[in-house]
Amino acid sequence: MGGMPLNDMPWWRWRSNVRSALHMLSDPAFQQEAWLAGRPGYGDVTDAVYRLVEDTWLDNWSAEKYVGTIFRDSQEAQLVDAAVLRVLRIMHQVGADAPVAAYMEHQGWPEAVHAAREAHVQLATADGEDPDAVPRSLEVLAIMTGQADAPA
Repeated sequence: MGGMPLNDMPWWRWRSNVRSALHMLSDPAFQQEAWLAGRPGYGDVTDAVYRLVEDTWLDNWSAEKYVGTIFRDSQEAQLVDAAVLRVLRIMHQVGADAPVAAYMEHQGWPEAVHAAREAHVQLATADGEDPDAVPRSLEVLAIMTGQADAPA
């Protein structure tokens, strides 16, 4: 596979961050093996949510605003919006500093994971990548996007 980031999108670095977050939020096995186990290099749920909304402000407005810059079409935007809403709802209920287990035990978590999976598959496939590949570490993401420092 060619590999993320695809710089055919004007704001490909933002797309890379959104994709990384959705990938981690959509993979229950990864969540068990990395987040719940406290494996370094992948952040946590709060970090993933931050990457999902930090530059995009998707916690304030629709992904539709970014069609043509971050997202290829309205279908991608709708799937991302659905995932963002479900994940943020849980974050607001359990708290941003809650342990990973609190998220994973929340009754809405399976639905949030499913919504993130739908968005992740759509974006990864559109970028020519295997949606079932293991999520990349934050260090690899930082290298790919040209960011100097990777979050822990």
